Amino acid sequence: MSTVTTHKLRVSLLQTALHWQDTQANLAHFSQLLDALPATDLVVLPEMFSSGFCMQSAEIAEAEPGPALAWLIEQAKRLNAAITGSVAVKTAAATYVNRLYFVTPDGAVQYYDKKHLFRMAGEQQAYQAGAKRVVVNWRGARCCLQVCYDLRFPVFSRNRQDYDMLIYVANWPAARSHAWRSLLLARAIENQAFALGVNRVGSDGNDIGYSGDSAIIDYQGQLLASLPPEQSGMLHAELDLVAQAEYLKRFPAYLDADDFSLLN
Repeated sequence: MSTVTTHKLRVSLLQTALHWQDTQANLAHFSQLLDALPATDLVVLPEMFSSGFCMQSAEIAEAEPGPALAWLIEQAKRLNAAITGSVAVKTAAATYVNRLYFVTPDGAVQYYDKKHLFRMAGEQQAYQAGAKRVVVNWRGARCCLQVCYDLRFPVFSRNRQDYDMLIYVANWPAARSHAWRSLLLARAIENQAFALGVNRVGSDGNDIGYSGDSAIIDYQGQLLASLPPEQSGMLHAELDLVAQAEYLKRFPAYLDADDFSLLN
C-alpha cells in the first residue's frame, strides 16, 4: 500500500464533444472549459482530445513537442494541477502512437502508449502498440494509465499493489455503453482501486455516436460521481486515500490473488 502525503486527492473529469481533426478548435474549447474549473489536483480529458478518434494518423499526429503537449504543459502550470489526456503522436522513430500524456505543474511529462489497439476500427494499422504498463505518482497517489480498449483486458490492468487508481480515457461508442459501464465497475472492484473513466459525447467524423457515461468509482465499486448519458459537463470528487488504505487492511482480498507474469 502507498504512503500518502495527502488525505484526499481532488479529481476532475471533462466529458464533452470534440471537434473532428481540428486541434486548435479543441484546445480553445478545453481552455474555455478549464476557465470554469474549481480547484483540483488532477484533470482528466478524453482519448485523442485534440482530434477525435481518427485513423488518419499521418494527417493528424503531432511530432513532439507538438501543440497539444505544449497546451497541456501550459494548463498544468496555470491550474497547479496534473492534467492527462491522449494525443495522436508521431515519434522520433517516425511511428505513430496513441499517447496518453500525464503532465504536472512543474512541466514534467510522463506518458503511456496505448497497448490494446482497437482492431474493429483498424487502429492497429494506423498506430503502433505500446509495450509496457505505466504507473505515475502524483501528490501521494499512484495512478495507472490506461486508454479505452485497454478496459476489456483485466490481466494488463491487474493491481499488483503498485497503484491506487486506474485512469481510463476513451472514445467509447454509445452502442457498447453497457460494456463500458460494467467493465469500469468491475475494474474498480477486482483491483480494490479507484477507477476514473472519462468518455466523450456527440458524434465524430465517421458518424459514430458517443454517450459519455463518464464516472468516478471508489475501491468498493461505489459510484462517487457520474453524468447523465449524452450530456456535456464536468465530474468532480475527492478520493480519500487514507480510507482506501484502511479498507485494504480490513479486507485484503489482494493477498489471495493468483500470481502471474505478462509475457508480452
